[in-house]
Amino acid sequence: MLRSTKIVATLGPASTDPAVLERMILAGIDVVRLNFSHGTAEDHIKRANVVREICQKTGRTVAIMADLQGPKIRIGKFKDGKITLAGGDLFTLDAERELGDQDGVGLDYKELPRDVRAGDMLLLDDGRIVFEVLDVHGSVVRCRVIHGGTLSNNKGINRKGGGLSAPALTAKDMEDIRTAAKMKADYLAVSFPKSSADMYMARQLMRAAEGNAFLIAKIERAEAVEPKTLEDIMSASDGIMVARGDLAVEVGDASVPALQKRMIRMARELNKLTITATQMMESMIDSPVPTRAEVSDVANAVLDGTDAVMLSAETASGRYPVEVIEAMDRICVEAEQSQTVALDQEFLNRRFTRVDQSIAMAALFTAYHLKVNAIASLTESGSTALWMSRLNCGVPIYALTSKTATRYRTALFRDTYPLTVKYVGNDSEELLQEAEDVLVQNGVVKDGDLIVITIGEPIGASGGTNTMKIVRVGESRRRKAAG
Repeated sequence: MLRSTKIVATLGPASTDPAVLERMILAGIDVVRLNFSHGTAEDHIKRANVVREICQKTGRTVAIMADLQGPKIRIGKFKDGKITLAGGDLFTLDAERELGDQDGVGLDYKELPRDVRAGDMLLLDDGRIVFEVLDVHGSVVRCRVIHGGTLSNNKGINRKGGGLSAPALTAKDMEDIRTAAKMKADYLAVSFPKSSADMYMARQLMRAAEGNAFLIAKIERAEAVEPKTLEDIMSASDGIMVARGDLAVEVGDASVPALQKRMIRMARELNKLTITATQMMESMIDSPVPTRAEVSDVANAVLDGTDAVMLSAETASGRYPVEVIEAMDRICVEAEQSQTVALDQEFLNRRFTRVDQSIAMAALFTAYHLKVNAIASLTESGSTALWMSRLNCGVPIYALTSKTATRYRTALFRDTYPLTVKYVGNDSEELLQEAEDVLVQNGVVKDGDLIVITIGEPIGASGGTNTMKIVRVGESRRRKAAG
């Protein structure tokens, strides 16, 4: 059973062994995530090389996503490593302090005293500990503990409602972008963007480093979910990640499910990719089976129309990195089988202004109503396959390309399966025949099946899809043999 929704898995200590990683890839990984918050550039390049070696060995196509750390909005370290706070305690956050104790702690984020004022609520350690700001004097933020607990070194800080001024791209991120370009990453995830300007800067840096990665904006700040800002960020990106951890801390956990649905719907309307992330199967860090709530969470993301669901610590440091992928695969497939296809209704409010986009939509409409076996998109850049993957017509889309970068990039597209064509001439009939042969050789179709093919003529021009053909498999060879 083909799985439409893709699986992104984070690599880490639990998935470093090449034998384990190979089992994970065979279990169903479509994209590996390299988390630049941990490890060195050499570590990430080495892991990327191992992934590509396994892809060559197994015949699987797995994209590589480099995920930038972003600004470190964190407290400093404690003299004894950690403290315990109770509700009502007074506590200071001091930008000039070295080691912390029971009364206060330093700040890695030195600008915090400028960003907050009396009455603000600060959430530490993913919201487990809550402070109310009483007043600010110079470098010192004096707080009252609202919800206490154990507070240890370097825990993150969020301001409820957002508003911290830290830039999305740090000096470390800029260096990491060069590393991502060097390893030829297929995707670059940008942490904490506040505006489209952050994404434009990341794209300029990536292109200056001679990288061609697609950009994914991680939506995790309160400012980023304002409708106009969100649309601007999407327009400057190739896709978004619904990063529910930090987002929930800033906007409140009850707001996240509706935001998730709105973001995925908006992204699909704007022809952008979506990844749903954070705590999807978190219990499987230590358990071989997911909770029922986690099963529902993954299934609902699939039903929302997300391109991919993401695993973080589950595959980076968990005890069951292979089993969690197998479980997620089962959940996605089961959820997809329950989806209804209503393509005609989805066409009602759409306008097509480009020839290639119109061809893509025509292919979907035709495939849906003729009940064909497959759609084959002969593509240089992947754009036609991306447009087709935004709507569900119930027919799998095969992205056929001679471009290695395009083949790996399309691994993230929902309901899209990359295949290689080797023909590089300019005879469209020969290319169409090879496309048909590739589909047959890969077991996608058989003699007599009906397929829809999109192609750009003259062939070889990126963004030039202008032709749709309806083909019965084997018919052209039969005509040649008879003639």
